[in-house]
Amino acid sequence: MAAVTAGAASAELVIGWCIFGLLLLAILAFCWIYVRKYQSQRESEVVSTITAIFSLAIALITSALLPVDIFLVSYMKNQNGTFKDWANANVSKQIEDTVLYGYYTLYSVILFCVFFWIPFVYFYYEEKDDDDTSKCTQIKTALKYTLGFAVICALLLLVGAFVPLNVPHNKNSTEWEKVKFLFEELGSSHGLAALSFSISSLTLIGMLAAITYTAYGMSALPLNLIKGTRSAAYERLENTEDIEEVEQHIQTIKSKSKDGRPLPARDKRALKQFEERLRTLRKRERHLEFIENSWWTKFCGALRPLKIMWGIFFILVALLFVISLFLSNLDKALHSAGIDSGFIIFGANLSNPLNMLLPLLQTVFPLDYILITIIIMYFIFTSMAGIRNIGIWFFWIRLYKIRRGRTRPQALLFLCMILLLIVLHTSYMIYSLAPQYVMYGSQNYLIESNVTSNDTKGNTTISVPKRCDADAPEDQCTVTRTYLFLHKFWFFSAAYYFGNWAFLGVFLIGLIVSCCKGKKSVIEGVDEDSDISDDEPSVYSV
Repeated sequence: MAAVTAGAASAELVIGWCIFGLLLLAILAFCWIYVRKYQSQRESEVVSTITAIFSLAIALITSALLPVDIFLVSYMKNQNGTFKDWANANVSKQIEDTVLYGYYTLYSVILFCVFFWIPFVYFYYEEKDDDDTSKCTQIKTALKYTLGFAVICALLLLVGAFVPLNVPHNKNSTEWEKVKFLFEELGSSHGLAALSFSISSLTLIGMLAAITYTAYGMSALPLNLIKGTRSAAYERLENTEDIEEVEQHIQTIKSKSKDGRPLPARDKRALKQFEERLRTLRKRERHLEFIENSWWTKFCGALRPLKIMWGIFFILVALLFVISLFLSNLDKALHSAGIDSGFIIFGANLSNPLNMLLPLLQTVFPLDYILITIIIMYFIFTSMAGIRNIGIWFFWIRLYKIRRGRTRPQALLFLCMILLLIVLHTSYMIYSLAPQYVMYGSQNYLIESNVTSNDTKGNTTISVPKRCDADAPEDQCTVTRTYLFLHKFWFFSAAYYFGNWAFLGVFLIGLIVSCCKGKKSVIEGVDEDSDISDDEPSVYSV
């Protein structure tokens, strides 16, 4: 019997690894298509392309680790609260360590990408814009700037390593004993605190990026799908009228100099502006004509009902997310211990839709994991939509625009770095929505309960299953590794709490703005991008 059980567990493990491998291939394929879709064909570089694809893949793989972590801790137990036959102490510890090392690896790779690889490639191509610069000079300059990022990373790791999560028991300890205590704490945590502090610091930046891009993308993406774009034929008719009007203005100004008199300075400036406007309008005319006659436009028109359905589905997911986040934050405001504890609660006093839905879906495997995966992927795709709509800004200065087929290598690197940071914040957002589920998944544990029996005319004690919570014995419920990274430092949790309120506010503002805005132009961006060549009309097709 034991051999059969072990064989079944091994078969399930093989199937799990096969699914994971297929998922990795799917992620790499998506990243390659996405990067190639948006990168500029004239400025594409091999190193920046590989960096962008790899960074985007790491972001998606890291986001997929949360449902895997929840599944593994849940899979070790039966629904009646007992551990499965194969899930002894050694196997459970091995699974926990495997997931933990997975987090170590992926988070370390993220640190490497954010503080070393992406900055180096970015500054290397910034220097490449100067034609007189040699490759040796480019590498030296890129290394010089990257060194600054490396110093910041080292400081974060050092601060995280030596921030005391516990205090020495002896208050009269000498300075040397206190230092020794810090090193013992570092050794006992295996560097978890150092890595957690660094990741939490990046997650804080990711929270700001999520407030800026994801909150707006959650409202803009569904409404853009529902509203669609303007008709190419109608835009072309408007454009033709504008061309005729501009040509009339040009002829009027030129008629003033027919007798040989020079034009006044004001008329020369106006003539130059009209001629520039005419060139842009004729460029629009060529692009509109191409799109109007394109088979891709006709194909997208046939898919219009499907886009509307996707838009409605996305707006429903957004409302589920926002309502759940609001009720969860309200629960923390009313029932947590306050800012000193990071507004942490270990249960749900106010039920929210997602917190009620997940326990129901847990009864039918694997619906709860599918829902969590959908929310995580929705979070990422709306972030991409937000970055694409808003562009990349440094305060009030617009650095880059994300345009299909015309995005510079530096902009793609910025895009991938922002997505890496947003993905780090995703785990906390999911925890905010369903804290008990993220901590324990679908685990139950056994408690003793007194039941009155009619046969024996007395009370009998039986073991009944109960959902794992903060009051459960440590040896009966396994906490996800995600939770260990989320709540090492209370002040980060407090910052995330206030960030959630800001996220809700930006979502509402974005929803109002998106509702008030009209349909997008089918060739949006042509007016803004004067560097577009006339032989690239296909990049505007929708």
